[in-house]
Amino acid sequence: MGVIRLGYVHIRVTDIEEAKRHYTQTVGFRLVKDDGKTVYLKGWDEWDHHSVVLEEGGVGVIKLGYKVNRAEDIEDIERKSQTFGVTTERMSKGENTDTSDGLRIILPTSHVVEVYHDMTLLGSDVGAINPDVFPRDLIGIGAPRIDHALLGGDNIATTEKFFTEVFDFYQVERLVPDLDHMDTPLASWLAGGNRGHDVALIQGDGYDGKLHHFAFHLQDWNDILHAGQIMAMDDVPIELGPSQHGITRGRTIYYFDPAGNRNEVFADGYVAQRDRPTTIWTADKLAKGIDYVTRNLSETFATALT
Repeated sequence: MGVIRLGYVHIRVTDIEEAKRHYTQTVGFRLVKDDGKTVYLKGWDEWDHHSVVLEEGGVGVIKLGYKVNRAEDIEDIERKSQTFGVTTERMSKGENTDTSDGLRIILPTSHVVEVYHDMTLLGSDVGAINPDVFPRDLIGIGAPRIDHALLGGDNIATTEKFFTEVFDFYQVERLVPDLDHMDTPLASWLAGGNRGHDVALIQGDGYDGKLHHFAFHLQDWNDILHAGQIMAMDDVPIELGPSQHGITRGRTIYYFDPAGNRNEVFADGYVAQRDRPTTIWTADKLAKGIDYVTRNLSETFATALT
């Protein structure tokens, strides 16, 4: 399989200093590089140079990067992308800071995704030889790594098909209007490995190119509760949680960064496999799927995309 995982999320923020404080002091990511207008960050258990890029000048997603296993996988994805009919262009080594050459793709939902095969290796904070289980100097939530992203789209069916045919992802869960319209996705959760999802899609008018959220991985429910406590200390606007999803079964908190980009902390969830039958959710049970405990959704959940 070519695509290994989500490698980086590159977003816009309105105030780079506020955003830097949020992602380092509240989320607990490490500052790797800061050129004044763009900031590069990584989690303590990530080994590549960066996984989050903050760029001053607005709000919303600029692009996502997916790491592939081998340089040769770039050609395979380029060929499949061109056959599928999406726009592609090659990118040179160094065009993205400390990142190899690769391929830039414009999804049917207008999002920019990039695939690359290598990034400068910095190593995790605990090292790779007789490591401890976590570093002593964790800050705030102390998130170890990024997890996934949820993208919006005016018509997600074609992008859903792109991820399965070009990236070789498989369908884990799907939201449909009702059981008589099983081929009409309202939302979709797709995975490349054995996690509940590596990318998700949500449909809505005017959603093309929009970000619903990107998530940070935590270990378990205790970490989710601790994250909520840190958010309370730092006056972070919480939209939902601490709670559990019915969809993916993950423990969750949705919240907003200072620019208004939605983040999530996500823990647990089930192990998915390629031969797993797709779980179907109907629109009338969406609240149960998103917030299994209270089954209440805020008005902003399906409207606040950036």
